[in-house]
Amino acid sequence: MTSDVAPHPPQDPTSRTSPEQTTAPHLVPPRDAAPVAGPRDGAATVIDPRDGAGTVAGPRDGVAPVGAPESETEPVGVGPHPLPWPDDPRFDPALLAGGDRRNVVDEYRYWSNEAIVADLDTRRHPFHVAVENWQHDFNIGAVVRNANAFLAAEVHIIGRRRWNRRGAMVTDRYQHVRHHPATSDLVTWCRERDLPIIGIDNLPGSRPIQSAELPTACLMLFGQEGPGLSEEAREAADVVLHIPQFGSTRSINAGVASGVAMYEWIRRHATL
Repeated sequence: MTSDVAPHPPQDPTSRTSPEQTTAPHLVPPRDAAPVAGPRDGAATVIDPRDGAGTVAGPRDGVAPVGAPESETEPVGVGPHPLPWPDDPRFDPALLAGGDRRNVVDEYRYWSNEAIVADLDTRRHPFHVAVENWQHDFNIGAVVRNANAFLAAEVHIIGRRRWNRRGAMVTDRYQHVRHHPATSDLVTWCRERDLPIIGIDNLPGSRPIQSAELPTACLMLFGQEGPGLSEEAREAADVVLHIPQFGSTRSINAGVASGVAMYEWIRRHATL
């Protein structure tokens, strides 16, 4: 008579592993395994003095998380500047002495933040970017970082003054950010400067951005994550453009959309 239950394979007398242990050996970590770091495991928390918001720091912030592989703990940037130091008021003595670990291009190594902003101000592009912030949108940091990368004149935040700065990767130190309590305040600001308001959203009746007019001096307005442009913002826009998409998702988030729209402006108007 045959049995439906397979017999246990013969045990290796030299093995210390029991049959029960063979079912999930991966559950037992090796003794020399490094712990996985997280906010509760001692990863550094950086407090932004401007709003008191804490963010968990990572290698890009110059703080190595606990248990990170050695390749991720190597400091970014440059160390102390060799003597003699350059005689230039743009250089920060503290950075010359201690090194510059900031996320800046090599051209700005050891420069003070104020000197960097002053230099950027001499060549900023004439387009502005605005984003609605009625629900503390997490995409605003990415919008600010994109604005810095494409050298926008200013970023305008409508609604709540507080916003999550983590996604900006401290680029807000070099980017002009202006707050407007309401959409009507932004509209008044733009009308006083003859800046057309270009809404960016995939709304019915919107025009594809790649074939529509995109003025040299303008303000590109992005809506809140989820609902998109508010009704007031739609009415304020001189035109609404959309970014063509080809997949199954209905929309892309404001952070990604802002990067695409700003690059479209750069492609047409900037000197590359």
